[in-house]
Amino acid sequence: MPALASWNVRFTRTGTDFSELNDPVPCFDEQAFGTALSNRRSVGGYRIFQARSATVEWNLEHEINALGQPVGVPVPNWTPPARTSREPMVGRHCRVEPLEASRHATALFEAHQLDVDGRGWTYLPYGPFDSPVAYEEWVAQAAAKDDPLFWAIVDRASGSAVGVASYMRVDPTAGSIEIGHIHFSPLLQRKPAATEALFMMMQRAFRHGYRRLEWKCNALNEPSRRAAQRLGLSYEGVFRQATIAKGRNRDTAWYAAIDSEWPELQAAFANWLSPENFDACGVQKTSLSTLTAPVLKRLG
Repeated sequence: MPALASWNVRFTRTGTDFSELNDPVPCFDEQAFGTALSNRRSVGGYRIFQARSATVEWNLEHEINALGQPVGVPVPNWTPPARTSREPMVGRHCRVEPLEASRHATALFEAHQLDVDGRGWTYLPYGPFDSPVAYEEWVAQAAAKDDPLFWAIVDRASGSAVGVASYMRVDPTAGSIEIGHIHFSPLLQRKPAATEALFMMMQRAFRHGYRRLEWKCNALNEPSRRAAQRLGLSYEGVFRQATIAKGRNRDTAWYAAIDSEWPELQAAFANWLSPENFDACGVQKTSLSTLTAPVLKRLG
């Protein structure tokens, strides 16, 4: 990690951007700061809201053309990938299968009811739904689309659907695909199945030949931003006033992983998901963030 002085950091205290406070900027030793940064936790009474290395820049591979201008490197024999298969993805903890109202809506509605204060709906452009019928209608509409292509995440132990996610903004010509509309119920949150489901979706995208996998979220959705970086997706910036959701402005934070990074990320997921990485009580021995951190090009 670069020296502490080379990091641009934003802190929050009681929900306020630290730059807006009149107090002196807090000072921390590099070890404490590094630990807080890698875990996105608080340090010295302050919570790190955003940090990026001031010394790390994108390595923009390029060549120089006959006019002396930098141009992108050739992509020889590029063939746009096919759209992703609808075949289920099966792991040790979960099965990811195409969303169907008749098969999944009831279980999903009941699982989301466990989110008693409804905070899981805050950053989604729809919901919450007042009744099983209203939710089933939404599921039926969502399941009928090809983009976004919705998936149900089914817990293999119970056989019940406990969350949804989708492929979206699929652009085979550019080789780009996004994972979005992620809504995990309390039965799935912070469980190995949640990580396994997203791993399998990432794996399928890259195996199909996509060059770039994106993750976008409301810039104020700190849990989603942490999740993206835990999965090994690098921060690429914020699109200000990107859209309006539920009558409110939404700035959108962008994250992505590219195909050259996938072999290292795939190995990180395999190591984390290995039974040897969990003790007898199911507690992880090594965090996924620790394993994916070397791949990240930028934090944010």
